[in-house]
Formats: sequence, structure tokens, C-alpha cells
Amino acid sequence: MFNWVKTAMLMAAITALFIVVGGMIGGEQGMLLALLLALGMNFFSYWFSDSMVLRMMNAREVDEVTAPHFYRMVQELAYKAQLPMPRVYLIDEEAPNAFATGRNPQHAAVAATTGILRILSERELRGVMAHELAHVKHRDILISTISATMAGALSALANFAMFFGGRDSEGRPANPIASILVAILAPLAASLIQMAISRAREYEADRGGAEICGDPSALASALDKIHRYASGQHFDAVEHHPETAQMMIMNPLSGGGIQGLFSTHPPTEERIARLMEMAKTGSYPG
Repeated sequence: MFNWVKTAMLMAAITALFIVVGGMIGGEQGMLLALLLALGMNFFSYWFSDSMVLRMMNAREVDEVTAPHFYRMVQELAYKAQLPMPRVYLIDEEAPNAFATGRNPQHAAVAATTGILRILSERELRGVMAHELAHVKHRDILISTISATMAGALSALANFAMFFGGRDSEGRPANPIASILVAILAPLAASLIQMAISRAREYEADRGGAEICGDPSALASALDKIHRYASGQHFDAVEHHPETAQMMIMNPLSGGGIQGLFSTHPPTEERIARLMEMAKTGSYPG
């Protein structure tokens, strides 16, 4: 529940930031133009993200004949989660990872690399696929698209201010130094909020996935194993298309330190600790 409240608060924050900054540097007309531009950029991504990403990953669709064990596992978990059966894909890639995509539960797909099937036990793999189905159930693609739209609109307004200068509420030219500062800092703040939303959704998918599979420690064990194996391997498709990294159960391109502020995923250690606490007490902390 807390992560849903946190997501709602962060969504409200990025919306408020857009309204305030938009009014400062673009006025009502500039704000509307930026929002329409961002909506246009993200509309295509929202409706066709599944086919685009699966093509980028060179994913191949499987069924009960081509991958019977894996397919039936997803089928069973989808039934437990009260979700329509998603399309199921495998990616011929040694780096262990998995993701979900699709604009809603009726048009969803889940994919896993052959590497993750190789290193995880059946119990751990169930935890991973339950996590991905939790993303589908929570409509996280929609949430990430909305946050990306607002962040994109702010970036458009910032570019407008850099080239044409800001306007005050009465349409007069704003202080140029103030316009430049807002143009630089506003997109940075929007990115930080967008990444915080993504991290909150990952925590919520961990909780939801643990509930679906009924085994929080299995997902914790899987995350630990993926983290250890993935750190020494390249995921070629993600490296060529870094925009897809945020979709994975573990971002293969993330770093530590200050980069953690811009990370799409929470620290693996914290995710594991929360899941182990859930395994002990029956409730997900935080």
C-alpha cells in the first residue's frame, strides 16, 4: 500500500512541477504545446511498446509445444494472479534477466532469457515470472508512460526556454538567468521523480510477485543469483538499446554511488531484505 501511495505522491509532484515550471517558462500556450508534444511522442510507444521491445530483444514466442515447462509455469501463475494468459517469449541470451511489456493485461507479454532459465531453480524462476506478472497486474507500463510523458513535456519546455526565453504570467520576457536555471534544473528534477516512481513500482512488483507465487524467499534468492551472475555478463540487446534496461527485473546497466539517484531499480540488497522480512512476518515492509 505504501508504494502505491508513494507512486501517487510522486505522480502528483511531477504534475505540479510541470504546471509550475510550464507557467513560468512557457505560459499557458507553451505548457499546452509541450504537453501535446510529449503525448504524441509517448502515444506510439504506449500502444506498440510490446512489439518494438520484443523485436529489439530478438525474442521468439513459445507455446506448450516449443517450451512446455516454462509456458505452463507462466500459465499457472497467470491463473493464480487472475490475469489473462500473456504471450510468452524466450530470448537467446546468456545474461540472466526477464521483463514484462504490453499496454494492459489483455495485451501483455512476458519474456525471459535462456540464461535465467539455466541458472535459476524452478522455485526461483516462479518467483521471477510472478514478479513480471505483478507488473502486468499493476499496469506499470501505463504508469511509466504517464511519468515519461510529463518528464518529456518538461524537457520540451526547457528547450523552449533555452532557445526563446521564458515568459511570466502576463506574457512578458522573464529574467534570462532565471529561465536558464529553470530550464536546466526542471528536467533534472523531473528525471529524479521519474526514477523514484520506477523504483517504487519495482518494490510493489516484488511484493505482488511474492504474493502470486506464495514464496517471497524464492524471489529473494532469484534476485541474489541474478545480481551475482549478471554483474559479470553483457546483455548485448540492452547495451544496444539502453532505453529497455528499465523494463528488466534487474537493470544490467545500473551503477552505484550518485548514479543510484537516477537508477530505475532499488538496491538489490534492499529488495532482498524486504522479501526476507516478508517471508518471516507475512507482510511486506515499507
